[in-house]
Amino acid sequence: MIQTDMFCFQCEQTAGGKGCTKVGVCGKDSRVATLQDLLLYQLKGIAYLGSKILAEGEKIDEGTTKFIMDALFSTLTNVNFDEKRFVRYILEADSVKENLKNQISNLDNLPAAVYYRPPEDVEMMITDGKKVGILADDIDEDIRSLRELLIYGLKGMAAYAHHAYRLGYKDDDVNNFFFTALAKTLDSNLSTDELYNLCMELGKKNFRCMEILDKAHTETFGHPRPTEVLISKKKGPFIIVSGHDLKDLKELLEQTEGKGINIYTHGEMLPAHGYPELKKYKHLVGNYGGAWQDQQKEFDGIPGCILMTTNCLQKPRDSYKDRIFTTGVVGFDGVAHIEEVNGKKDFTPIIQKALELGGWQEDEEEKKILVGFAHNTVLGVANKIIEAVKSGRIKHFFLIGGCDGAKPGRNYYTEFAEKTPKDTLILTLACGKYRFNKKDFGKVAEFPRLLDVGQCNDAYSAIIIAIELAKAFGVDVNELPLTLVLSWFEQKAVAILLTLLFLGIKNIYLGPSLPAFVSPNILQVLVERFNIKPISNPENDLNEILSKK
Repeated sequence: MIQTDMFCFQCEQTAGGKGCTKVGVCGKDSRVATLQDLLLYQLKGIAYLGSKILAEGEKIDEGTTKFIMDALFSTLTNVNFDEKRFVRYILEADSVKENLKNQISNLDNLPAAVYYRPPEDVEMMITDGKKVGILADDIDEDIRSLRELLIYGLKGMAAYAHHAYRLGYKDDDVNNFFFTALAKTLDSNLSTDELYNLCMELGKKNFRCMEILDKAHTETFGHPRPTEVLISKKKGPFIIVSGHDLKDLKELLEQTEGKGINIYTHGEMLPAHGYPELKKYKHLVGNYGGAWQDQQKEFDGIPGCILMTTNCLQKPRDSYKDRIFTTGVVGFDGVAHIEEVNGKKDFTPIIQKALELGGWQEDEEEKKILVGFAHNTVLGVANKIIEAVKSGRIKHFFLIGGCDGAKPGRNYYTEFAEKTPKDTLILTLACGKYRFNKKDFGKVAEFPRLLDVGQCNDAYSAIIIAIELAKAFGVDVNELPLTLVLSWFEQKAVAILLTLLFLGIKNIYLGPSLPAFVSPNILQVLVERFNIKPISNPENDLNEILSKK
């Protein structure tokens, strides 16, 4: 076993493209990283017991399912940095595991993770955590690669399942897969083929999970509609809402109505403005700032509050640490946290703080961008899109999107979008859109050339658009004049990539760098089967794409 302070390589910005060993580039210290490793070990024990219960034809109780998805979500990049919260998760996991043991008659010869009982002392927990991390076992590089690919996909899917669950939507097939798949990561005898097939099954389950979340969002808040969104400041007290959780935003809008507080979205919350049941609130006034990696600069000393509902959170500067609040699975040591009690959250502390700070003193000149082009809107004009393609007015479609990040090389996506020919149409989603979504791309045929499909989970929308257009043209999705140019950063992107591969979508351009956890042999398999391509430079890639069509 390699001895380091920590080891983590789950995100795109991992140190040296190999792994963080002293402190995470994301900001998590080695103690939190090690506690996350121990929590994951606990979750594997829970999953193994759960898989045995399922194999016996019994059901797993809802509380256990919710715990495993929330705990997995807490270990995503830039979600939770709070050591005390992870200690609580680890101890709660022990209680969950002991309850599951009571449902199983034979507890002989099970994996060590099932029997492990954590100490209550945090230093002893950290000692134990160092024994169960990513590099703790001596296994084949390709096996480790596929195992981690599966785990990171599960983490990503857990985020989507969490959001759907909060709105009252769930699927037993998806939820049970958390247990059966995570349990398999304890089996050292699995072959590369078996692990590869599990990764493809994760892609299938995540497609269903994104479908459920899409249903949860659209049935709760209505189908997104094309909407202009203010991206400049308005005078008065304000709260900025970041993350992905639309239920949190809705509750905050309800609790701030009539109180003279403006609500701004931030980052991945931008698409909220397209939902009828959210945009009906007049004090949801606009979107502030850009993608997550700019928050320390953009939040520096602002005269208002920030609510972090999910990732991506960075270490808050002292200039705004007293006015940033976390909720849900998000956490940071010393930052105020708003708990959920009986399904409701009381946002009084952040409301009072926003009023106390007073907000901006004057309006800025108005600037707006357009959002709201999810599958319902786009497919509503599918006949016009098809006609524009057949008549030659639209020559090609590009999906340019995914996660943004701070690492050099992401300007590629700005330049790529700018260089796309004027007779092409750009779909975008997730926070990667901030690389170019404030630029004017004009129109193609009768459509805006840039269509914002939504959040990262709205990759489902983009997939449905592609599938339905392929049906209309009578071709396979891979035969469409469509190219996916994707940026990845964290584990939700891993889940989405596995979904795209499960669906057989090929010729994806991926960057800015390839995952450190994918071994050369596994990468070669993905290249051979799906022709995944690392991005090079915008001009060369565009020439390659358009020369084939």
